Amino acid sequence: MLWLALHFPDLPLQIYAPPPDAILAVAGTGRRPEVLAATGPARALGVVPGLSVAAATALAPGLVVQPRNPHREAETLAGAATWALQFTPEVSPAPPDALLLEIGGCLRLFGGLDRLLGRVRDGLAELGLDGVPAVAPTPEGARTLARSGLELSVPDLAELRRHIAALPLDSLDHSAETLTSLANLGMRTIGDCLALPRDGLARRFGPELPALLDRILGRQADPRQAIVLPDRFGNRLELFAPVLEVDALLFGVKRLVTELCGWLTARNAGVRRLTLSLGHEHRPATPLPLALVTPQRDPAHLFMLLRERLHRIDLVAGVSELSLAADETTQIEPLNFSLFGEREHIREDCLNLAERLQARLGMAAVSGLSLCPEHRPELAWREVAPGAETTAADFPPRPFWLLPRPRPLAMRDALPWLDGPLSLERGPERIESGWWDDAFVRRDYFLARTASGARLWVYRELGTMERWFLHGIFA
Repeated sequence: MLWLALHFPDLPLQIYAPPPDAILAVAGTGRRPEVLAATGPARALGVVPGLSVAAATALAPGLVVQPRNPHREAETLAGAATWALQFTPEVSPAPPDALLLEIGGCLRLFGGLDRLLGRVRDGLAELGLDGVPAVAPTPEGARTLARSGLELSVPDLAELRRHIAALPLDSLDHSAETLTSLANLGMRTIGDCLALPRDGLARRFGPELPALLDRILGRQADPRQAIVLPDRFGNRLELFAPVLEVDALLFGVKRLVTELCGWLTARNAGVRRLTLSLGHEHRPATPLPLALVTPQRDPAHLFMLLRERLHRIDLVAGVSELSLAADETTQIEPLNFSLFGEREHIREDCLNLAERLQARLGMAAVSGLSLCPEHRPELAWREVAPGAETTAADFPPRPFWLLPRPRPLAMRDALPWLDGPLSLERGPERIESGWWDDAFVRRDYFLARTASGARLWVYRELGTMERWFLHGIFA
């Protein structure tokens, strides 16, 4: 087996998905709370971990300080775990700040370890999470390497022991009290602990420490409980402060969309309808529903649509929380790489454009056309949702462009005339219909050609006058 550990040292800070320019710090609780983590702009002002909150606010007057929120940290870790299911079904949270992925069985699928790690790093960047990856043959070994900050890939147990022995003591996921006691005895590395007799280590510090070392080195079984892929997707994100500008929401929206697309990929599904909700402190949430023409799981496309949707609204109250729910999903058919694949890509581009226009202009502003079972040409179509299945009709050739109203044509020698005589090439096609709804028509349709070669759809109105009309133009 081969395990990938992802360690998130700044998780207490990143649960808020702060934008790059946020001056934010997370502090512990107690009588004299201290800074646990700070954003880059806050650190540039001198706000560093270990500094008291009072000193931090004095250094950075615009600093926003949030208390540590273990519950939200667990939710964020669970959201990242759901996202990671797109890579392997064996994903195990390692609270409070790590994920473990068994990747031995999926390396070939992703083209090797380096490509898989590249995909994971790109995804973490989209999530807005700074994760340290490390690979080892044991889950606790991979996690210990990641906790040290070293992005190492160690393929076998012998090499793992060598790397582990060189790590500092605080790489171990153990109580601070025990680690301090070990340091007071002059121990600086994990190798110093491994050099001690195991029984003596257990008598002095309890059985947990040698058991941890055994799990790291593969000398003790370390089964992990993989999470189950949820049947439905619904995640939320608490913001570090109420936001009144749409652009300040986009960083958080991108994280939620990335989590959604990871879940969709794991289910081999696409989303048809979703809802982004903007939570406010003193008023009901603002729902922003989005319907899609085709099932989607491309994070860039979904993010673009939600961005367009957000820019259509005016924020009348600060947004303190974002939530995203997949209201309707469907399985995505495998791609058909046929000789006509280019045509499929053109259709996909057209549907993506329709979705973008709907997000910008509103759902009712964009529609498609479909035939309906009606012989009268002006009534033989209806509006449908873009991309909807259309009705096939067994009609002779019809022009795509019908005039809003048939245009009367001049006549010479009982034949139609338009900047010259029209040559009738096909017809007549007789249409007699509508006696039941007071829109009765009796017409003979012809395909006509002008002297310049343009193809027209004309008809002769049957009756006493037998006038000619232009009704459509062929491409």
